[in-house]
This record gives sequence, C-alpha cells and structure tokens, in this order.
Amino acid sequence: MAVKYTETSLPGVLIIEPVVFKDDRGFFLETHHQKKYVEGGINRTFVQDNRSHSKKGVLRGLHYQHRYPQGKLVYVITGEIFDVAVDIRRGSSTFGKWEGIYLSSDNNRQVFVPEGFAHGFCVLSETADVLYKCTDFYHPDDEFGILWSDPTIGIEWPVASPALSSKDSQYPKLTEIAEDFLPRAMV
Repeated sequence: MAVKYTETSLPGVLIIEPVVFKDDRGFFLETHHQKKYVEGGINRTFVQDNRSHSKKGVLRGLHYQHRYPQGKLVYVITGEIFDVAVDIRRGSSTFGKWEGIYLSSDNNRQVFVPEGFAHGFCVLSETADVLYKCTDFYHPDDEFGILWSDPTIGIEWPVASPALSSKDSQYPKLTEIAEDFLPRAMV
C-alpha cells in the first residue's frame, strides 16, 4: 500500500491520502514521511509545526507571507474543515484561482499548499484541531492576507456568516494588493 497523491486544478497543490492501518484497537498512520513525500512531489524541509483549535463557523485566512513564503502540509486531528488554497503568484496561468478540499479526522486526508499561495480554512464541525507543517518560520512583520470573501476570487465557502478575527475581516481584495507584495510565478 502506498500513499496516494492527487493533483488539483492548481499546480503544486496536492491532496494526500496516507495509508491508514486499522484494527480493533484503533488506527495508525504516518502524518509525514520525508522519503515518501519526496516521491510524491513534496521535496521540502519543514521547519515549524503549528496547531489551531477553532469552533464551528470560524474562518481563518486567507494568509500568506511574502519575503518568507511558507509551504504548508495541513491535516486535521479532530473535526472537519474546508481548506482553501488561492494562487497569488503574479504571472501564473492560475492566478486568482482557488481550490477547496474537505479535511477531517475521519477521512485522514492532507493537503500540501506550496509557497506562493494564500491559505485559509473554515470549521464545519463543533470544533476542529488543525495541524500544519511549514517550510519557513512565521514572521509577524511579513504577514499578509486577502479578504476571505473577495468576489474576484469567488470562493464558495460552506459557511454563510463565519466568525472572523478583526484582522481577517479587514484584509484587502486581491486586486487591491500592490504587485510588489505578491509572489512571482517561477517560469
């Protein structure tokens, strides 16, 4: 049995389905195995792990770092989320496009969001615990975001009135961000 990798409509954004070993005691799975993930196209070194605990209806995002871009390997250990990646790389053929993936503790799916993408998620279960590995460290002075409801992106969030932080509710639309503050697509 091998880890299953599924490409999405956005280049580099991968859905990962790890092998889950179940028996009457419960289950076991590898949440990251460097050699196997390199074989699947994720050739990154992860330097920081984060955990987020959120209540139903909370939406976090859409976040990115510009000078210190972060690739993220995201998975849920309790609950269910709708996870979103948005291509914000200037010059990319998929600039401004998004992909949404349901991740839960039941389906054990993961998503890899590469550098150059904004990332966010909303919580569908009563609570959710989300873990994500990052390819660079968090730099508060390099934190940027895009308005979650930007109509030019048109994300179809499965929550009508999400609970947002004041920061997330005030981010600009993608078209309002100066090009100097967006990553450039590598050709």
